[in-house]
Amino acid sequence: MADHGLVIDMKSMGDNNIIDVNVASMYVDVGGGVLWTDVLKRCLGYGLAPKSWTDYLDLTVGGTLSNAGVSGQAFRFGPQTSTVMELEVVTGNGVKTVCSNSQNSELFFSVLGGLGQFGIITRARIMLQHAPDMVRWIRVVYSEFDAFTRDAELLIMSEESFNYVEGFVVVNSDDPVTGWPSVPLASNQSFDPTHLPKKTGPLLYSLELALHYSKHDDSSTVNMLVEKLLRQLTFVEQLRFEIDSTYMDFLLRVNHAEQVARGSGSGIWDTPHPWLNMFVSKRDIAAFNRVVFQNITKGGVNGPMLTYPLLRSKWDSRSSVVLPQAQSDIFYSVSLLRFTHAHPKESEIKQMVAQNNEIVQTCIKNGFDFKLYLPHYESTAEWKKHFGDQWKRFVQRKSQFDPKALLAPGQKIFTTNHQL
Repeated sequence: MADHGLVIDMKSMGDNNIIDVNVASMYVDVGGGVLWTDVLKRCLGYGLAPKSWTDYLDLTVGGTLSNAGVSGQAFRFGPQTSTVMELEVVTGNGVKTVCSNSQNSELFFSVLGGLGQFGIITRARIMLQHAPDMVRWIRVVYSEFDAFTRDAELLIMSEESFNYVEGFVVVNSDDPVTGWPSVPLASNQSFDPTHLPKKTGPLLYSLELALHYSKHDDSSTVNMLVEKLLRQLTFVEQLRFEIDSTYMDFLLRVNHAEQVARGSGSGIWDTPHPWLNMFVSKRDIAAFNRVVFQNITKGGVNGPMLTYPLLRSKWDSRSSVVLPQAQSDIFYSVSLLRFTHAHPKESEIKQMVAQNNEIVQTCIKNGFDFKLYLPHYESTAEWKKHFGDQWKRFVQRKSQFDPKALLAPGQKIFTTNHQL
């Protein structure tokens, strides 16, 4: 992270732990080191909540805003970086600055998605909305990738849709982690593979959906809206799973999975898990499915393989986040969330990293339009290629806000003797 340098624990700064909800103006001021879990719990006390989330909430506000912050609400509200009204930042120049869309805007957009290169976020002002009480949580299964992507794109483009849309790849087997048992939402539900078409291949695809509603809503009204939205989709009819959940439990679903993993005593949560996250253009997602999902990872990755569409128009191009180049408004988030068993050998970890590298090289070789999300590169040259035509702007911002290249050196984007 910072070889021969400092890593700052933001929680150690007393005034950095604020969560100050402004009910009248519908925003919350939050310290950069505060966890999104704590933001959720405080805001729900006022019947409010941020609009956009990550899947896992035990992450810091400053951390996710330095990348983007993506989950199933992003098709509607954009990533978390699109829901920020104001930041307080300490730049590499040592200057504490308040910035927003209208005040010190160059710093504001530099820091959002800026990988920590321009300043340390000490406070963020996040937009809020009225929080629902409940969620109808649904998973439906597809045997064909084309049908899966067509329905996912239909949902994110429709004015009337679900409040959350994600998707994941399922191995067509009884593997407990990546196969049929990973799809049902409750212990009293089971996946019956006999409902699948006879010529189904080695992979299946599942849309994960959620509809918000109030505890005062009549159940028949909720059911009617769910049926109306699902009626337009072409999933395997008998492979539909749903439960009702509180809004908080739904948003903390991955945290609950973490608690189970930690409570099992297996140690699996604390082992290395080399994840690969990327954005792939709509143009190339079908080919990506063929050469990556159905080939390199057809046996699964011992963890979730997420893929779902997002809308470029919900992302602010002034931020430092880099997206695929293609002009289509739709691009896909792809996440290969690998886990190992409790006591992996070093060779097993290296094998996982090698497969991640193979996937990236396969994308390059096939000319896919993609960008790594949560990127990791070893040289300035690789970073320059990653940023593409945004590199010049990124360098200019660095020279303005951190000319000595003090911040986030571990990413190897700039060195302290880099000519800025």
